[in-house]
Amino acid sequence: MILSDFFQQHPQAAIGFSGGVDSSYLAYCAKKYAQNILTIYYKSEFQPEFEFEDAKRFCAQHEIPLKILHGSVLKDNTIIENPKNRCYYCKQRIFSAIQKEALAQGFSVLLDGTNASDEADDRPGMLALKELHVLSPLRLCGLTKQDIRMLSKEAGLFTWDKPSYACLATRIPTGMKITGELLHAIESCENILFSMGFSDFRVRVRDGYALLQVTESDYPKASTSLNHIQQAFAAYFPKVVLDTQVR
Repeated sequence: MILSDFFQQHPQAAIGFSGGVDSSYLAYCAKKYAQNILTIYYKSEFQPEFEFEDAKRFCAQHEIPLKILHGSVLKDNTIIENPKNRCYYCKQRIFSAIQKEALAQGFSVLLDGTNASDEADDRPGMLALKELHVLSPLRLCGLTKQDIRMLSKEAGLFTWDKPSYACLATRIPTGMKITGELLHAIESCENILFSMGFSDFRVRVRDGYALLQVTESDYPKASTSLNHIQQAFAAYFPKVVLDTQVR
């Protein structure tokens, strides 16, 4: 199956939208091939502000209808306790809200941007999507992350080379309680790195310090800038350690 065939079979669909590489390409194709679509973005404490802005910018550029839901994942005690399968509970909460809105808007088909590179066994959140009967057209059509980047570049989408960006909660170790303060610290520090010219990185929380992970190409810059980074992070973390294992 190819995406144009998928949207012939599902001419009306809502999309759980994140503004990342995958869901952006899916929304672009839906706008091109489907009869009626709606993207739905769930803004919670786990999504950084720049992702939210990218999502709004993309939909505005391509004249794609966007509905924004504001919600809190920190009201769910299971999520904030951060078990190994936290992603399952988070996806359940977010996509249940998205699905409710989709149905209220007259859309019985709900899609997401899972691609063929995503391994179901490694992603508890994909079980939640399955239980909610969310369809993943990119995966069904066999499109990998590399395929989607190439096709996005050909289509002129600004998201084509956007680094993959998992939610802020993935920076916090399993079993460590998730708080709004921790999420704010992570987002603030990652914004600092953006302002310094870094693009693909993670600021991970460790006991008493922040672990900075960068790409191989950025490692020399991060190493020589470590004192400056430490000073910039001082309001949030007492110490910064540069991970020798590159991304």
